[in-house]
Amino acid sequence: MLTLDEVTITQDDFTLRADFRINAGARVAIIGPSGAGKSTLVGAIAGFVPLAQGRVLWEGARIDTLPPAKRPLSILFQDNNLLPHLTVFDNVALGVNPNLRLSAPQRASVLHALEQVGLEGFETRKPAQLSGGQISRTALARVLLRARPLIVLDEPFAALGPALKAEMLDLVEGIAAQNRATVLMITHDPEDARRLCPETIVVARGETQGPTPTDVLLADPPPDLAEYLGHS
Repeated sequence: MLTLDEVTITQDDFTLRADFRINAGARVAIIGPSGAGKSTLVGAIAGFVPLAQGRVLWEGARIDTLPPAKRPLSILFQDNNLLPHLTVFDNVALGVNPNLRLSAPQRASVLHALEQVGLEGFETRKPAQLSGGQISRTALARVLLRARPLIVLDEPFAALGPALKAEMLDLVEGIAAQNRATVLMITHDPEDARRLCPETIVVARGETQGPTPTDVLLADPPPDLAEYLGHS
């Protein structure tokens, strides 16, 4: 279970308060107006944004005192975190060993992860030689290889077309099921939330609301979310 216990995040004149619990294995969307603090929220969970108050716990143990690399999660940003000078193989291998000195079993695990996301034969290519979908698949292969129990997505597929985005979301669902991972996904698209996440957290006016069943929330959104989504 992921728990945010009376968390307050303060950046300059912006304050966000969060207090919620997410069951292990859940898939939860995070949605809300631009500038509401969605990325700030997941940044705090990941360890990139400090807390002013409160605690972040995973399975009852505090993780907010740990550096980002020691937290039980993998995070994908919009740029997918690929290093342009490294090959597809090496970008994925960073998830095993940052110095890229791999044993034979580790090399085999990298190749297997690439095969699982449909990138067999792409090992020697650089990111500049890949399509948007292939870049996303490379980043997902690294997530698969790391096998962390919490996967955080900060709109990594926002630039993809609808069909390819749906394909990536299905791939995330498969990876999460394989690793029994919990998923937190920031999105601005309610259809993405419907596709992947049975539950949704709303971030608005400096607070989080939920998690709430996604279909229930989108059928009758609160005023801030309704305005953001363009509901009359």
